[in-house]
Amino acid sequence: MPKILATILSPRMLVSFLMGFSCGLPLLLTIGLLQAWMKEEGLDLGSIGLISLLGLPYTLKFIWAPLTDRYTPPFLGRRRGWLLTLQVILALSIVLLGQSNPGQHLYLMAAAALCVTFFSASQDIVVDAYRREDLTDEELGLGSSLYVYGYRIGMLLAGAGGMILADHLPYSQVYLIMALCMAPGIITTLLCSEPNPSPNAPKTISEAVIGPFKEFFLRSGVLWGFLVLGFILFFKLGDSMASAMTTPFFLDIGFSKSEIGAVGKLFGFWATLGGLAFGGILLIKLGIIKSLFLFGVLQAISTAGFAVLAYLDPKWEYLAAVIAFENLTSGMGTSAFLAYIASLTDKRFTATQFALLSALTAVARVVVSATTGFMVELMGWSGFFWFCAAVATPGLLLLIKVAKPTGPKA
Repeated sequence: MPKILATILSPRMLVSFLMGFSCGLPLLLTIGLLQAWMKEEGLDLGSIGLISLLGLPYTLKFIWAPLTDRYTPPFLGRRRGWLLTLQVILALSIVLLGQSNPGQHLYLMAAAALCVTFFSASQDIVVDAYRREDLTDEELGLGSSLYVYGYRIGMLLAGAGGMILADHLPYSQVYLIMALCMAPGIITTLLCSEPNPSPNAPKTISEAVIGPFKEFFLRSGVLWGFLVLGFILFFKLGDSMASAMTTPFFLDIGFSKSEIGAVGKLFGFWATLGGLAFGGILLIKLGIIKSLFLFGVLQAISTAGFAVLAYLDPKWEYLAAVIAFENLTSGMGTSAFLAYIASLTDKRFTATQFALLSALTAVARVVVSATTGFMVELMGWSGFFWFCAAVATPGLLLLIKVAKPTGPKA
């Protein structure tokens, strides 16, 4: 316990938390808050819906990630130099977004919002790489948990906090305040230490683009590489599919919107944070592979809880129990999953490999989740959630196959 406590209180963990806050803050500024502004300006629902396409940089960030592996700014080092540059530009982009008026200058607003998502996604690239290079393999689980902790708090500030402020202040001032909230991340970048650079960092852009693929598939064989990719696709897939349909499910079986909102916020948010913390501590004790297997089984059981809920009367106690357990296990699984992806990266190509592997999970989540409505119509609610629980099985079987890979080079 003293060792775990010392790890939790170490400066590196504080850096992970504050960088997570800096990454989570911009996300909802171009989704919920911006959509509310557009609605108040009288824009049609079609235009408001299309604004979600501005989130594409978060999925496509692997395209320009090699630039951050190949080039080193002339100040602060390869990771901190990029971070400071991107964070300052991101803060300025948030201010610019607040100065645009969606009712009068829709295209200017869209361009400013695209700048925010692009530089926010670019910040994510470098923060992920920094966390991997700054923490030891044993610290990755807890560091990932604290990163997501900060990320969630940043989202809460921008989402709930931004909405509350918008009731009392003009949107231009709200976005200015949010830009100023980037200051903790900038100060953290200035004060933290640069990770030890890899002596074999890519020397050309060609090496930065091709090297990550070549290293990954030659590390332990092409078969191992594809098995790992299969595991990454399946581990959170059933959980994501179920989450995509929970709101219509709760409404369909008789819960009110107030019950869903109150129980979801009260139990869901705190259960997720609890799962992240508990998962990070268990990762230190059990290691990444054992934790992944345990958390994967618990995720499947929690998904099956929705299927059981379909047979019960719509009582808030049942809803609270299912939501709390699902969010708890999802938080635990997320902390282990991020730690596993980070552990797979070679420090010569950390930014590119992390961006590629995390993008793989995002694409699978978006594409497969788009079909969930049709699956419910075909299977019914209980059948759908039993199927989502069963989807965990291939991921767990693949985990057994990839449990002992040859580690990446330093």
